[in-house]
Amino acid sequence: MFETILDFFQNLTGERPENEFAHDDPRVAFAGLCFQVMEADGTVSDSEVEKLRELLRERYQLDKSHLEQLMEVGHEAGLEAVDYFRFTSDLKRHLNPDECVELVGVLWDLVYADGERSEMEDHVIWRIADLLGVSARDRVLQRQKAVARAGGDDTGGD
Repeated sequence: MFETILDFFQNLTGERPENEFAHDDPRVAFAGLCFQVMEADGTVSDSEVEKLRELLRERYQLDKSHLEQLMEVGHEAGLEAVDYFRFTSDLKRHLNPDECVELVGVLWDLVYADGERSEMEDHVIWRIADLLGVSARDRVLQRQKAVARAGGDDTGGD
């Protein structure tokens, strides 16, 4: 009986084992946004998934097991989200304005991982940048830097 009560309170307070990512973990918000950007054009390429793995591994210093767990939790969160606000509000609590600009650059890196940029990806990043408080100028500059890092040619508007 005592174990049942203890389980109830642990579930109620959201206590999780150390190896799980909490719902409000900013790493989950970051991964969720990344998946939403990758899925914006209707196709998630192997190069985009590999780029995300690389970004998460570098950014959060995760071992393979935790990296795969974050990828899975982030993907699920991205699928369940009805908008970007949940993720951007979580991230804004943990990032300063310069880090928000940097995050937009990371999202552009994902867009160019497959060598193509779609109108839908543009729109998703525009919305995310707006919610993060990143100016149109900074958004475009981050896109141009991502193009240079990818060694590609920027096609499209802005």
